[in-house]
Amino acid sequence: MWMEANVRSTRFVRPTPKPGFVPVSVNWFPHRVCNYKCDFCFHTSTNDYILPLDDAKYALRLLANAGMKKLNISGGEPFLQPRYIGEVFKYCKEELYLESCSVVNNGSKVTENWLDTYGKYLDVMAISCDSFDPEMNLKQGRAENGTAATHVNTVFKVSHNNWEENMNNQIEEIAPFRWKVFQVLLLDSENTGPDSNSLRDARSLTVTKEQYKAFLDRHAGQTSLVPEDNDAMKDSYLLIDEEMRFLDCRAGGKKPGRSIMEVGVQTALLDSGFDEKTFLSRGGIFDWTREPESQPLDW
Repeated sequence: MWMEANVRSTRFVRPTPKPGFVPVSVNWFPHRVCNYKCDFCFHTSTNDYILPLDDAKYALRLLANAGMKKLNISGGEPFLQPRYIGEVFKYCKEELYLESCSVVNNGSKVTENWLDTYGKYLDVMAISCDSFDPEMNLKQGRAENGTAATHVNTVFKVSHNNWEENMNNQIEEIAPFRWKVFQVLLLDSENTGPDSNSLRDARSLTVTKEQYKAFLDRHAGQTSLVPEDNDAMKDSYLLIDEEMRFLDCRAGGKKPGRSIMEVGVQTALLDSGFDEKTFLSRGGIFDWTREPESQPLDW
């Protein structure tokens, strides 16, 4: 006699991998276009694409839902799209309730009108430059189209040209909230010359660890000093590009992953190469929320 039995098939579904960290602080490059031609730039003008504003807001909501508390916008020069970034900051504060919105820019395109309209949505304004000597800035291409002089700023990259400068008097006069001092970083396809299809070539601008340390030692008395050498910087930022793709710098370039708009934040984070331990050890979380102004800015 034959015995028959019904056997139900069982399908095992593999769980979706998790990144193991929360994207608390995200650095977004909404576009790559810039009015300067800095020789050391590691996010160059390889295209002029910018995401439609409504799509950008959708992606930012995904990031906020995943745990983003701080959004920093960099570029390309962000203030070449002043209304766009202003509306982004407004949305992040009024709709997403982010703790902090910040922008890194070269200072050449900020207007009083923009600050009057959107300044209340901004917690940190970072102005990027490399010297208090106009000729030094010109020498490194930090100028309008690489040729017109610019003005003094408060965020610096230490390069072969400026590592011997003494900036103590100027920093004390400006008294910035934070003075971030980076070491020139090389990334293939961005600033390592024609062999890697880069638009810029910063290989002659690199400094040794000893030269970088000498610059820091010279300015050790500045309480606002926040140094970040190549090791502290390269993989400790969550970078996301104009197509909402995380950028992985671990191999020495900028490899874009899958867009969060296509695969979601958790899956996209697996492509980021993010080093949370270094992010925390370099002070990636700080007092980043500005107290509301009781009075409007007086120009």
